[in-house]
Amino acid sequence: MAQTQIRAGSPLARKIYGAALFARVIQAPAFTRSLTGDAPAQGDAEAKLKGQTASTMPIVRVTDLSKTQGDAVSVDLFDTINGKPIVGDRLAEGKGEKLTASSMDIRIDLLTKVVDAGGKMAAQRTLHNLRGIAMAQMEGYFPRLYDQLAIVHMAGARGSLTGRDWIVPTAADPDFADITVNSIKAPTFNRHLVVDTASAGSLIQGGQQLGSVDSTDIMTLAHIDSLSLQLDDLEYPIPNVKIADDPAANDEPLKAVLWLTPRQWYHLKTESGTSNTWRTFLQNAWARKSYGSKHPLFSGEPGLWNGILVRQLPRFTVRFAAGESTNVITAANRYSATETTQAVNGSLAAGYGVERAILTGGQGLAMCYGRNNSSGYYFSWNERKYNFDRALEVAGDAMFGMSKLRFNFTDASGNSEPTDYGIFAIDSVVKL
Repeated sequence: MAQTQIRAGSPLARKIYGAALFARVIQAPAFTRSLTGDAPAQGDAEAKLKGQTASTMPIVRVTDLSKTQGDAVSVDLFDTINGKPIVGDRLAEGKGEKLTASSMDIRIDLLTKVVDAGGKMAAQRTLHNLRGIAMAQMEGYFPRLYDQLAIVHMAGARGSLTGRDWIVPTAADPDFADITVNSIKAPTFNRHLVVDTASAGSLIQGGQQLGSVDSTDIMTLAHIDSLSLQLDDLEYPIPNVKIADDPAANDEPLKAVLWLTPRQWYHLKTESGTSNTWRTFLQNAWARKSYGSKHPLFSGEPGLWNGILVRQLPRFTVRFAAGESTNVITAANRYSATETTQAVNGSLAAGYGVERAILTGGQGLAMCYGRNNSSGYYFSWNERKYNFDRALEVAGDAMFGMSKLRFNFTDASGNSEPTDYGIFAIDSVVKL
């Protein structure tokens, strides 16, 4: 019996492999996958129509876009109503509180990676083997790209660390703005903290503190205690993280997930005091997992401290060397979100730098997908035969964009303050 063949470049190949690539990328073990919830239930009509994943997780994936590259999705948020109630038979008519809302647009664009699966020896293999080689490469490439873009958008900076694993270039690269699709926004003043060990384990609000850091300003469990207290006292609280299969999600929702760089994690471990303290830190997470959750956030060796789940970031670290500058929002600009540059203390001791942790609550980042016209799906697979039809070149197209969710909230004094909705950036010194 003749074997069914799908020729290179055929519309069927584009659809089958485009859909397969999308499915494998979003299911691959990765930073972004662990922070993305399940699709909504049938009853969640509006989210269902938008193809939106659970809003109780740090990353919300939206797949309702069906336009070409360069289009945008609008995300809206309404302020919570407050003020005094009207008592008894007093006149209530005409005294309705005005609804206030803010919105932001998230752009999508086309990001393409091309793999040449040709060569004289490779051409000896069948087309299906060449496709398999190319698919395996794409399966590894796009999750890394997603993770790096998500970390950079959440952190509000790229930093200066480079290496073979980094796909996203530094901000100095002429293609940086195109690759990130949406602009990288510095943390808002009320969502940026800097470790200051001299102040009894305090976290100082605002990125200007980077100019004063020293070699003692490393992350400790005392700072996580301080962070937990600050989350409880927030005027604009971040949404709790609720994991779908966590039996305690409703009774004891996680305040947030704190992602530390490998060096921050090392310092947290070595500076946690007694070994019993560190064991308690890990035991708390194990006990929560033992309730029955199989979610990847509980896999490996996480810690749980004062309601905050603590994990290590992938090896894609946002790092600043002494004297390097990054964009911040100062206290004076907190209501306009105007960014200015701030240099890391140039007198920081040799062998030390600053790395950025990311704290994620619900609805911190939106990942938006559009349908590709060539495949009718969120990913497209394109093939081109060359070298007298003996070799194959393939391209994977991803139509997407991502951005931190930032909205304006009105404080008790009537000031409208731009606020990163579900994300904090937390800087600390690390020994390199």
